[in-house]
Amino acid sequence: MAVRPEPTAPFHAVQHAFRVLESVSRHTDGVRAEELARDTGLPLGHLAHMMLMLRREGYVEQIADGAYVIGEALVLLTSGADRTRALDHKLTRALDTLRTDTGAAIYLSRYEEGEIKVTHVADGPDSPRVNEWVDFRSAAHATAIGKCLLLQLDADGRRDHLSRHRIARLTSRTVTNEHAFLAGLDRHPVTVPTLDLQEYALGTVCSAVPLTAGTAVGTLALSLPVEHAHRLRAATDALNRNAAPLLLSMAI
Repeated sequence: MAVRPEPTAPFHAVQHAFRVLESVSRHTDGVRAEELARDTGLPLGHLAHMMLMLRREGYVEQIADGAYVIGEALVLLTSGADRTRALDHKLTRALDTLRTDTGAAIYLSRYEEGEIKVTHVADGPDSPRVNEWVDFRSAAHATAIGKCLLLQLDADGRRDHLSRHRIARLTSRTVTNEHAFLAGLDRHPVTVPTLDLQEYALGTVCSAVPLTAGTAVGTLALSLPVEHAHRLRAATDALNRNAAPLLLSMAI
């Protein structure tokens, strides 16, 4: 299985963030924005937005003279044995916040060893998760999560997955023609969110955005009851805004 070569917007943002963090790490006494701009080649306006995100995530802190230093969250995520616990805590807290902000159930998933793996779910009484009445691993063709993960694979990887998990009709809206399904993926830009409009389960709509870096294939997704479908676009915009910070946490 190979990952498609097109980089996503969150991936570009993470690349920029790494350049900033490397520069801040080299300046143990702190570094001001103007010097960061020279070090990284990022325009000051773009850098200002980046620093707001990095401060919000706890990766940098601003000291009294306005200079930036490494923050506590970055120290925890690079502290060896504590990394797994620190990362899980940070992801869980971020997904819970996103669930509250969107009023939707939130999912973090990966494609590992040829299978879909949902690693984190944030749901609640007012934002129930999808009833997994068919194993997500067997329903990639009908879920936003599955389509987003397959979209990030090359053609051989997609065909391999479908050879092991044959397309089946789950609702009247499910695309069941394999050729049509694969053609739809080919036409779908990798940076555009994927949707599930009652294709997996009647009464539920979903969207997903990619979290890709190198050979790691992942997705951030949400689900809403169909009566709240009018909120899907705004909630998906929130997914896009949060993709880069989550991908950065996973990549550090």
